[in-house]
Amino acid sequence: MDLNADLGEGFGAWRLGDDQALLDLITSANVACGFHAGDPLTMRRVCAAAAERQVAVGAQVGYRDLAGFGRRHIAYDFAELRDETLYQLGALNAFCRAYRTRVRYLKPHGALYHAAAVDEVQAAALVAAISDYDQELPVLCPPGSVLAQLAQGAGLRVVAEGFADRNYLPSGQLVPRSSPAALITDPQQVARQAVRMATERSVIAIDGSIIPCAVESICLHGDTPGAVAAAELVRAALVDAGITPTPFTA
Repeated sequence: MDLNADLGEGFGAWRLGDDQALLDLITSANVACGFHAGDPLTMRRVCAAAAERQVAVGAQVGYRDLAGFGRRHIAYDFAELRDETLYQLGALNAFCRAYRTRVRYLKPHGALYHAAAVDEVQAAALVAAISDYDQELPVLCPPGSVLAQLAQGAGLRVVAEGFADRNYLPSGQLVPRSSPAALITDPQQVARQAVRMATERSVIAIDGSIIPCAVESICLHGDTPGAVAAAELVRAALVDAGITPTPFTA
């Protein structure tokens, strides 16, 4: 099972999350590419640290929305979103090349992640950007989403993702961040949910129902309170369950 986290989400003098500590625990790093967060110095620093630890680097592409941290929906034109995604891929890969590695996958961030799960135009723009960049580049996204369907149709590898620190609706969708119940803040509960995903391929929704959740990668948000402690517990719990955290790109 792969463990991923969103990293490099600071900007200028601002830092968000403990990237270095999380890189010691995860197997794949979703690195912000400068549109919703991140900047060249941050991208270089995270790519260097990931390469040193042999952590796979993925492009965490987002809307051009630094002020809103990429969490505000933008009704993009297809061509503009395609090309801005391609731009972000190229920028991050330049820093990867400096450390003899490369971008290994793409994951949309924030509002783009949720839009591409249901919006055919935005999903198609991401698929077109990946196809232009590298047909072998996997896309990390929600299982069964519009993005997953279009990517599979285009011959791309789709990697299904689950969230250890987010609550789920009975529909299988995440509880919206606008809800007080969106996040799981108890590290022990986060670890239990991760192990259930990895061993039983399911999660318990907020109404108590059990829903399928067959995933290849589990996300831990680096900007949530106690993120490092939760990641330590998740990794230890997976190992105790006989599961070795391994990047899906290995």
